[in-house]
Amino acid sequence: MYWEALVRHLNRLAIGVLSVAAMTSSVLLFPAGAAQAAAQRIDLKVLVISDGGSSVSAIEEQLQTEGVPHKTLDLNDANRPVVNKAFLEDTVGGVPRAKYQAVVSSGPNPFTVAAETTALTDFEKKFGVRQVDAYVYPNAAVGMNAPGFAGALDGTTAGLSGTGLSGPFRYLKGPVRFDDNSPTVPESYAYLASPLPDNPAQGTRFEPYLTATAQGQTGTLAGVYTHDGRSEMVLTFAYNFNQWQFRTIGHGIVTWLTKGVHLGHNRNYFSVHVDDVFLPDSRWSAQNNCTPGEDCPSGVTTPDIRMTPADVTQAVNWQAQNGFTLDMVYNGAGSDEAVAQNGSDPLTTSFTSSKSKFRWVDHTYEHPYLGCKQDLTVRPWRCETDAAGNVQYVSKAAIKDQITKNLNWGRGKGLSLSADELVTGEHSGLKILPQQPVDNPNLGPALNETGVKWIASDASRDKAQRPVGNALTLPRHPMSVFFNTGTKQEMADEYNWIYTSRADGGSGICEDNPGTVTCIQPVDTATGYEGYIIPVDARITLSHIVTNDPRAHYVHQSNLAEDRILYPMLDRILGDYRAAFAGNAPVVNQRMSALGAELKRQVAWRNAMAGVTAYVQNGKVTVQRPSGVSVPITVPEGTRDCSGLLGCLLGSPAYGQQYAGERSAYTDSSVSLTLPSGAMG
Repeated sequence: MYWEALVRHLNRLAIGVLSVAAMTSSVLLFPAGAAQAAAQRIDLKVLVISDGGSSVSAIEEQLQTEGVPHKTLDLNDANRPVVNKAFLEDTVGGVPRAKYQAVVSSGPNPFTVAAETTALTDFEKKFGVRQVDAYVYPNAAVGMNAPGFAGALDGTTAGLSGTGLSGPFRYLKGPVRFDDNSPTVPESYAYLASPLPDNPAQGTRFEPYLTATAQGQTGTLAGVYTHDGRSEMVLTFAYNFNQWQFRTIGHGIVTWLTKGVHLGHNRNYFSVHVDDVFLPDSRWSAQNNCTPGEDCPSGVTTPDIRMTPADVTQAVNWQAQNGFTLDMVYNGAGSDEAVAQNGSDPLTTSFTSSKSKFRWVDHTYEHPYLGCKQDLTVRPWRCETDAAGNVQYVSKAAIKDQITKNLNWGRGKGLSLSADELVTGEHSGLKILPQQPVDNPNLGPALNETGVKWIASDASRDKAQRPVGNALTLPRHPMSVFFNTGTKQEMADEYNWIYTSRADGGSGICEDNPGTVTCIQPVDTATGYEGYIIPVDARITLSHIVTNDPRAHYVHQSNLAEDRILYPMLDRILGDYRAAFAGNAPVVNQRMSALGAELKRQVAWRNAMAGVTAYVQNGKVTVQRPSGVSVPITVPEGTRDCSGLLGCLLGSPAYGQQYAGERSAYTDSSVSLTLPSGAMG
């Protein structure tokens, strides 16, 4: 009992000590065996030596995406600094300092001046700094034989070795699919070659990570060449940041490069908002190429699309089968109107009986337009103005009424709501070009008075998070599952109208806007949705998921009705993701407020990280952060938080959260961590 009391007392003292230490804005990371570590300081920043090529740029963008501090040296800049000892290292307090923890380069020797090559080589040897050769021709200088194959790998599936899967690519299952988006354009040029034999006497070794077979030739696409006291990851295929093969292995490249210890935080986010729940949605007119209530001539009508109780059952079952929760973005007026017309609403009954299966978000009560007052007598519509030319806006009182009335309706039904989340109809109230270049000035005050902290915006028009009153936007990616379609045929027909030329029967939008829209050949209305549209949009959505992007995606309730066209799209997205990524890296499926908070944290970190000092010295990492900035730290699995006064002697907990075979978290105060033995080797 005495000993337990003493331990509790010492831990309380430790908390007090750490509270004082937090005022210094430092984070201390203690690796195992720190007392034996050499007296060196290594700054946690990556040096990117860029030749302007897409491969180096892809890794640079991966660093930016994950929030890893880095400095780019442009080899095409005549005024760039010379790479010499002074550029790479110096001495601080009598301790040798490496200004960079890792190097990214186009190849093993990016310089034309021998002295720069020597300086970089000596630096990497001295501090144990790793280098990635972003795209090289296989040769003896990188530990490889001449290539047995050179050409496109479009559609090929490469495989990761056991060493790769137990090492930096532990978050993947093994197969790495190479893009094949066009049958006529080569997209993935590569060299396949075998490694040279290891030579223990000379200290040379090549460890293959990624291999593929083409035209009967099997060879290495990525591996680590250890030689001359240095380690280089060698990549022998061309890529850019947008290609699937890079996006799957990009995080592993960063992990290997930094030895798994770096500033930054990476997750694969995917949440889907289903708008207009309880409302009917207007249906696309294939005959008139328009939508009633939107752009159809007077007199053109189509049957509305609205979910049924059977559709709710299907949503519940699909979620359970896929371990994925949909966010139902609802309008209570749709239910009340159905009850007023029919005496009851089976859809509402079905949804409320399964209400706990979904997340719920306020979409305003009636889904009105909350920006300027619209003049719909002209196409496209315009904002109404008074006699003096002043734009007339929907009032603050009207906006507040729509928010609170819908919240109260949802609470009355027992829906699990977060009152600080809001999606306005058509993202209205926010600026929309060209008609309304500024937010409705009444929107911010209305959000403030109703306690809204997160308001959805359209990422295709307004991608950056920004303030609206006291709230922040959460941009949402639209998916190519149109709100006015309930069947596959309707989807394909409208898709053809938007994306084909006038000569092919389309609207010609693609011809008029070649910079943003590409014309396609018309898809078959019977097979085009599943055969063309789903593969294209799934690829786009996956590109968001695997780039640390917490922005939500959105569709509409009509897509869960009739043909239930959303499900094959989601099945393809989740299927492709889970075929590539291991169970330790699941999609992070969160509600709107959590996603908004993460985006806010990312923005704050990226704006602040250039002013952060972080380094390893004597086995200890110190991070000096600006006040109020959360610092993201990623470390290997097995790292323990030893912040208590007695450190790890009392069996301290694991640091941070587990994801992708690593531990990572944002920290606002001082912590001390112990890495597993050999983690920094």
